[in-house]
Amino acid sequence: MHIAEIAPLAESVPPSHYGGTERVVSWLTEELVHLGDKVTLFASAGSKTQADLVSVCPKPLRLSRPPIDPFSALAALLDSVARRADDFDIIHCHLDWVHIPLLRQLGQPFVTTLHGRLDLPHLKSLVSGFADTPFISISNSQRTPLAGLNWIETIYHGLPERLLTPNFRPGGYLAFLGRFSPEKGPDVAIRLARRAQLPLRIAAKIPRQQSRYFKEQIEPLLDGDQTHFVGEVNEGQKQDFLGNAIALLFPIDWPEPFGLVMIEAMACGTPVIAWRRGSVPEIVEDGVTGFIVENEEEAIDAIKRVPDLDRRQVRAAFERRFTARRMAELYRQSFQRLLAAGDRNIPVPDLIPSLASVPADIAAIPDVA
Repeated sequence: MHIAEIAPLAESVPPSHYGGTERVVSWLTEELVHLGDKVTLFASAGSKTQADLVSVCPKPLRLSRPPIDPFSALAALLDSVARRADDFDIIHCHLDWVHIPLLRQLGQPFVTTLHGRLDLPHLKSLVSGFADTPFISISNSQRTPLAGLNWIETIYHGLPERLLTPNFRPGGYLAFLGRFSPEKGPDVAIRLARRAQLPLRIAAKIPRQQSRYFKEQIEPLLDGDQTHFVGEVNEGQKQDFLGNAIALLFPIDWPEPFGLVMIEAMACGTPVIAWRRGSVPEIVEDGVTGFIVENEEEAIDAIKRVPDLDRRQVRAAFERRFTARRMAELYRQSFQRLLAAGDRNIPVPDLIPSLASVPADIAAIPDVA
């Protein structure tokens, strides 16, 4: 197959810093190439790939100075895809909704993976006209607010098998990795660590819109000793940060569509203690790769029980369910089944089974990864 992968423009592919969607697009693209497909990646300049790269924006939008107008960049991206649409067997988009009217008119097979939360105000009515368009979800939970869309698959994210290696002899601290926002629960993580009398290390991004929350709610709790903020960590730093942790705390209070950090921890052999929200019950195998909890009392009990878990089994679950190779193979199967359906953008639920049994990305991406 000749596959077009259409990435958001907020970050390079892969991103140099924060950028969950662009990381997944990178891992998927490289694995599709390794599997023998011809792949063309549409992304910002600065992206690195073994696929054919079409750079449609001179810099990633999030960090460009002076700022690049995101709408003109997005227009250039869609124009570039449209001009080459006939070259591809299938076009795979990661742009949420904005590309759909154009690609429907072009008549080429395409499918969209939605990466963000779907419980936003008025979204159901706004996208009701796209009901015949094929979509892929990143968890079954993600689908819930828009259950009437033409969902053809759930495909969980995966990362390269050797990107992170397991550590079966961790250090003595708990870890929090994410961003400073109330729905991610960094304040809850701090309370839990203090109640458990364990050090907490926090690696997080401070979104501009959450700077007040950080200043008022988090910064006063950082003592540099028991509660230590290490800043943002890159791919190389995650190995030690997650691998040396007793457990990853994931006290979310929002419908997390996936949660990459959970499988990153599992790749390191590190158990996850997570609230029962969003995708968590699909990702964490309770009592095997961590514990799913309802409240802080249950979380404290889970921290006490973490030593009972086998970190080798945590890593084994990652290798079984969440590698980039597995993700790419499932996408290839989905593409092939979609093409075999014959008609080019009609509902195909009978032809493509759900993966339910298997244990808002436009140019300016919201911070939901």
